[in-house]
Amino acid sequence: MVVMRQPKIFLVVAGFACMLSMTSCGGSKPATPPAPAKPSASAKMICAPKTQTELAAVLGVHTTQPVVPTWTDHLYSCRYTYHNSFMVLSVKELSNKTQTDAYFTSLAHRLGQSQRISLLDRGAFFTTKNRSAVVRKDYKVLLVNISGLPAQFGAPPYTRADIAVKVAATIMGCWTGD
Repeated sequence: MVVMRQPKIFLVVAGFACMLSMTSCGGSKPATPPAPAKPSASAKMICAPKTQTELAAVLGVHTTQPVVPTWTDHLYSCRYTYHNSFMVLSVKELSNKTQTDAYFTSLAHRLGQSQRISLLDRGAFFTTKNRSAVVRKDYKVLLVNISGLPAQFGAPPYTRADIAVKVAATIMGCWTGD
């Protein structure tokens, strides 16, 4: 009988040790990697001096105030100010496809998706009711918010919808996708 007890105890201890090792491995790692603690190089591009120069060339207008980036809750953004008008560019950095899908869809509902555009093959793209543009690439979502611009803007004058698409295309053309 003593011989029978030792294998049972051994199996119970071995089973318990296996269970502990599985829970410690599974419990110590998050299911998905966290969103980055600092903005990626591609997110920073939306406010970079090179992008400011490229946007000035595309729009025919230069900013009248410095472009100052902010980073809050995994959202990198900056405001481009032109005399009495402005546009805001932002990139939300997410951790995985599910989060990115959810955020992209939430913007479509919150801002009112008006039109899907297939001009850019680098990600999903739509315009909003106010003609702002939303682009998704990898785990990033770009918002070109033109609500602070007049109906006609730039030199030569463009519609707000044209500006949103031109700005989004310029940014997407520069993104490294890191």
